[in-house]
Amino acid sequence: MIIVGALLLILGLVFGISLLSTLGIVLLVIGVVMWALGSMGRPVAGRRNWY
Repeated sequence: MIIVGALLLILGLVFGISLLSTLGIVLLVIGVVMWALGSMGRPVAGRRNWY
């Protein structure tokens, strides 16, 4: 999710499409939060591991 968010953010900035930039930022933030919670050993949405 982090990679997809970063890719959408970059594409949105390159092509000037604000919707892609917004979606990229949202996915990037959600991915970082899930990664941080998972690395602390806390289950995220009822699952301890995300693959």
